[in-house]
Parts: sequence; structure tokens; C-alpha cells
Amino acid sequence: MEISADRVKELREKSGAGVMDCKRALVDANGDMEKATALLREKGLAQAAKRSGRDVGEGVIEAYIHGGKIGVIVEVNCETDFVARTSDFRTLAHDVAMQIAATDPASVGEMDGSAPAGAASPNELPLLQQPFIKDSQRTIADLVRETAAKTGENVVIRRFTRYELGA
Repeated sequence: MEISADRVKELREKSGAGVMDCKRALVDANGDMEKATALLREKGLAQAAKRSGRDVGEGVIEAYIHGGKIGVIVEVNCETDFVARTSDFRTLAHDVAMQIAATDPASVGEMDGSAPAGAASPNELPLLQQPFIKDSQRTIADLVRETAAKTGENVVIRRFTRYELGA
């Protein structure tokens, strides 16, 4: 099947994947953009899992203030300063800071998805297991994995501090 350069470009802009990966995914999906996106996501998540042991010595410290009453500082790490400066990585750090402000988690938790027994509300869950406040179908761990897949690097939420006026 012949895939046009415009279709490859559209998928590349949507996914952030490389040109050849986009073309290959479109060919494998017989030109179906949604199937190609799903193929790229699966491939990216598998690659992200392989990178999970790599050292993460770069990243950002994101600060977020909500209504002048709640403040959050979160450290999100990656492998290179190049990725730390990308909009995808910065968006992740900001979204994580907002999540912490909204839910006041006790800890970061583990990427394996194991939640403590008896956790009834989102703030009783570790940060990584919480449903994302902007999309309850995804967890914070899903956001981290998606960003790792998109950037091609290991991504880790190292630590955070949350301040609340009068608390």
C-alpha cells in the first residue's frame, strides 16, 4: 500500500514518533490513522519498559500554586537535558504538580500499579496509582509511561512537597 507523505507527516505530528516508524505503522495498519497510532503507542510503551532501569540525572523542578492557598514543588527526572526542555516533558511536570495540589497524596508510589489495601479515596492512593484529574480513564503512571514512550527516555517522578496555608 502506498502511503502519502502528508499522512506520514500527520501521524508524526500527532504521535511524535520518527518518520520511518510512522510510515511503517501506517503500512502495517493499511492506512488507518487510529490503528497506526495504537501500534506506535504499543511500540513506544514496550521500549519505555526496556529503558526503565536507565539513570535519570536530568529533569525539572516544577512549582505550582493553586489559589494562593496550596503550593506544590515536584521533581520529575529524565535522562537528558534535551528531553527535560521539551513541551511534552514540561506538560507532564505541570500536570503532576496540579494532581498533587488537588489530591494531596502521601507518597509517589511504584510504577507496578500495586495499590495499598483498603485505599478508598484518591488521596489515599500513592500518586502514581491515582486517576488523573483531567482524564479519570488514565492514571498518573499511565501519563509517565506515555511521556517516556513519546520522548524515548526513562521518566521518573522522584519526589514532591505540598504546602497548604494553615495546615
